[in-house]
Amino acid sequence: MYVAVKGGERAIENAHAWLAEERRGDTDVAELSIVQIREQLSLAVNRVMAEGSLYDPDLAALAIKQARGDLIEAIFLIRAYRTTLPRFGTSKPVETGTMACDRRISATFKDLPGGQVLGPTFDYTHRLLDFKLAAEGDLPEAPMREAQVGEVPHVTEFLNREGLIEEALHDDAPPPDLTREPLEMPAERALRLQALTRADEGFTLGLAYSTQRGYARNHAFVGELRIGSVPVEMHIPELGFAIDIGEVTLTECETVNQFKGSKTEPPQFTRGYGLVFGLNERKAISMALVDRALRWEELGEDNEGAPAQDAEFVLYHADNIQATGFLEHIKLPHYVDFQSELELVRKLRREAGASDVQEAAE
Repeated sequence: MYVAVKGGERAIENAHAWLAEERRGDTDVAELSIVQIREQLSLAVNRVMAEGSLYDPDLAALAIKQARGDLIEAIFLIRAYRTTLPRFGTSKPVETGTMACDRRISATFKDLPGGQVLGPTFDYTHRLLDFKLAAEGDLPEAPMREAQVGEVPHVTEFLNREGLIEEALHDDAPPPDLTREPLEMPAERALRLQALTRADEGFTLGLAYSTQRGYARNHAFVGELRIGSVPVEMHIPELGFAIDIGEVTLTECETVNQFKGSKTEPPQFTRGYGLVFGLNERKAISMALVDRALRWEELGEDNEGAPAQDAEFVLYHADNIQATGFLEHIKLPHYVDFQSELELVRKLRREAGASDVQEAAE
């Protein structure tokens, strides 16, 4: 990093002070608290936790406040803070089959054991501005609700009983850790899923939409979408067994996709999978669609050159922190670089002008 103008340090300090003033806004208006952000902007908090790879609603709310609502900046703050935390152990894989579901729907089967639970969703709202919210009054109390508890079988198990869907792969080998090791190609599915779960939501959505538009011919049904809390267990060597250390809210999506079969596999349905921190269903569905598109090689399908089928393109461009850093660095001083480019263009113009004069003289 270099400073090409005098007084750069003072200018930066003034910019920071101005930023703090803009962040606070009109002091006649009550300051927004961390608790308010956490409780009333929960979807923004969930996205920051998911793409920041750190499950802590309070810290995510703090990052949103500090970033003035810029979620990518907030994700950057959370990622940076995460690197300072010691790692004292590894939790066991969570069992989503025992999820206490606040929301559980299927687009493939109407009648499910335990029923479908709409939960808190925008799906059936009219998308009209509710000016009652501007009055800042208390809303009517919501009806009593209970989350589904106990064993909640996945919808794909119904298809699996008839052998109509590929078997879910179970690999006991420890997966690579994207937060501690750089991404390398070729990337196995476990690593791809890690990258997708913390990928930018908009980028992932765009890729998923492209598969539905025909770029990868990936027609999918939402086999199941479920949102709820699951316990997190950790094995304690001193005790010799695992104990619950807390719980997290997750959104899980399994898609059911067409598959014509290959030389080694009969016609059947295949799976796409998405799992994200918090209530984050748009991201989970998008992730499942892109996951399925990236599986073309292992399923023996043709690569049609679709963006969502190109693992290098998807995984190297999905991370919004890397993208932001590379994009925004071009607004920093590049005076020396530009002067060399400027001098090169002037030289080429002089040479071109001299050539024109010579041709005219001849």
